[in-house]
Amino acid sequence: MKDILDLTKTELGEMLVANGEKPYRAKQIFTWLHERRVSSFDEMTDISKRLRSYLASDYVPGTLELREVQVSKADGTRKYLCGLPDDNCIESVFMRYRDWNTACISSQVGCAMGCRFCASTVGGCVRDLTAGEMAEQIYAMEADTGENISNVVIMGSGEPLLNYRNLMRFIDIISDPSGKGISRRNITVSTCGIVPAIYDLAREGGEDEHMQINLALSLHAPNDEKRRKLMPVALKYPLAEVMEAMKHYFDRTHRRLTFEYALVSGENDTAEDAKELAGLLRGIGTAGSGALVNLIPVNPVRESGLLRPTREACEAFKNKLENFGINGSIRRELGSDIDGACGQLRMRRGAGADRTRREEA
Repeated sequence: MKDILDLTKTELGEMLVANGEKPYRAKQIFTWLHERRVSSFDEMTDISKRLRSYLASDYVPGTLELREVQVSKADGTRKYLCGLPDDNCIESVFMRYRDWNTACISSQVGCAMGCRFCASTVGGCVRDLTAGEMAEQIYAMEADTGENISNVVIMGSGEPLLNYRNLMRFIDIISDPSGKGISRRNITVSTCGIVPAIYDLAREGGEDEHMQINLALSLHAPNDEKRRKLMPVALKYPLAEVMEAMKHYFDRTHRRLTFEYALVSGENDTAEDAKELAGLLRGIGTAGSGALVNLIPVNPVRESGLLRPTREACEAFKNKLENFGINGSIRRELGSDIDGACGQLRMRRGAGADRTRREEA
């Protein structure tokens, strides 16, 4: 059985027309699935019984199974562990802000990037997520909380740009006004710096339009030498190439760029690091819409051996950046009393570990 949530509205229409149905049925069914969130085709009351029967014979309206929810007593952040039909697990995070709710979702089961500070990479990447599996993470969080999600960051487990085709289809699905209808300006994709895919992303939409989504780079070091120690992807894509691709994305889309920087005590948090980082980012963007550095005190992951800097050290680094004219912020630490960082809940529950070992054997 296939998950019908994997189909964009266009793909749904093509499937229906191929089976003798009218094209307008696609919008009706898409709305039932992605706005009204029905769990059965029988609930589609304006669809013929024959069509409902056909859909039920080949498709299911979703496959995600909610297995565990952790709720922060400090700020209400919710961490989700969801099961997939192949016995793998993924995790997502629901974050409340003053005026909106944000979903942080995964794009892969595990991650192959090997970043030293991230729990997602323990065990490697098992497989890509489908577009429907990405969308269902949002729907599961809304069903659990009863609250609307208006912002999405694809910053959970996995490298989104290595799952490019499904990522684009997910954005098509989640932003379609016949369904959830999230503004593409409220969608942020985070990447470790997959250079060819950044250029592909900049080309999406043709010459006169573009995706309008925000792009965040997991930077984490001011030079290639330090970045290679933290992020193996730097061995393939040097910073000069990555930064040129990011500049191209800004020039093409005029969307603000964000640079994620995990502060690691004694490794990338010195005054010289701040100066070098400012030099690297200077000139990206224009006044009022240039680069923003999101400083993240590294999360304690036992396997990494990395040390978390003090709050005072983080503030000092931020101040040094701003003295050099670079906008910086220290990420608000949501879910600090639960397994809030990428991959922590999945890793501590052992989800997918046995399967990964079986596939590698």
